This record gives sequence, structure tokens and C-alpha cells, in this order.
Amino acid sequence: MPDIDYYFYCASPFTYLGHNLICEVAERHKATLNYKPVNLSALWAVSGAVPPGQRPPVRQRLRLIELQRLAAWRGLPIKTTPLHWPVDAALADKVIIALAETGHDPRYFMSKVLSGVWANDDNIADEAVLTSYLSQVGLDARPAMIDAKSDEIAAIRERNSQDAIAADAVGVPTYVLNGEPFWGQDRIELLDQALSTGRSPIRPH
Repeated sequence: MPDIDYYFYCASPFTYLGHNLICEVAERHKATLNYKPVNLSALWAVSGAVPPGQRPPVRQRLRLIELQRLAAWRGLPIKTTPLHWPVDAALADKVIIALAETGHDPRYFMSKVLSGVWANDDNIADEAVLTSYLSQVGLDARPAMIDAKSDEIAAIRERNSQDAIAADAVGVPTYVLNGEPFWGQDRIELLDQALSTGRSPIRPH
């Protein structure tokens, strides 16, 4: 059974646009998705990227076009300038780690978080909002929220960030299969093809 390391940040629009599809691809290939939220700033510090608001105006305008175009392609609703953005998604990330560490599938909670930002104008930095999402997907909110605030969970998130850097994750989402990074939701089809053919990983020369 193949394993896919899934590096992401819960406030990322591109993670939102690819989340349903990567879950479907993994399910179809009976692959295990290892959910690994990261500190995106740590990745950007290595890859040379900067937050959207610090990018040249031409790149900011193109980003808005791309978000609309990709949302239409994926058949997803999107608000390109959501009410609560930029937003600190660290607590949501840590809830996902806490769920995974206790054997729960975070897929549907994560869907709520991502669509909360990019489709529903929810504030995912609000603990009450996250608690509601957990309840909506049938998970016990209290232990997940308690664990999410622990030093152990924070350490896992930082370790995920370093693992992502070591895997050459330029940004999020990045999906790593057999050591080969697929950066961006628009690489999911290529990941699907790699799983279908079982080809050897592509390495830099």
C-alpha cells in the first residue's frame, strides 16, 4: 500500500482546491495519506517565496485570476478575498495533527476548515468555529482541542515543517510519493499517473 505525505497549511487556497481530489486519488489507489500540517513561513524562508501581499502587483492580480480559474476547473465555490484572510491557521493545523495522532481521520474536518475560509467566510482562528466543525463531522471536540494546544502537538508541526523542507517542498500543498515531491494541486493528476503506472520516482540530476 503506497504512502503519500501530504504537506499543507489550512489557510492555503491551493490546499482547498486540491483537498477533495487528493483524498479521492488516495482512496482509489488504496494509498495512505499522512496528514502533515506545516508552518508555511518556514518553507517560504527556504524557497524564497513571500506572502501574497508582499508580491508585485502583477503577481497579485494573476493569483486572483488563477484562483477563480482553478475553482471553476475543480467545480468548487471560492471567495478570492475572503472576510477572514489573512488568518492564522495554526490552531486548525494542530487540531488535525491531534486527530491523526489519536487515530482519527481528519479528512472531513479539514474539508470544513478549508471551505470555511475560502467559501463560507468563517474565522478558522476562532476556537468556537473549530469546535463546531468537529461536532459537525461527528468527532469529540473537547479532547481534540485540548491536545491541539499541547507542546507535543506544536513540536510535531515544527517537525513536519523540517521534513517538508528536507523533501524539497517549495510551498503547499506538496504531496510526496516515494521521495518525489508533487508541488501544487495542479500536480495531483501527475501523482495519480505515477500511482497508476508504478513508475520509479523522478530524481534531480
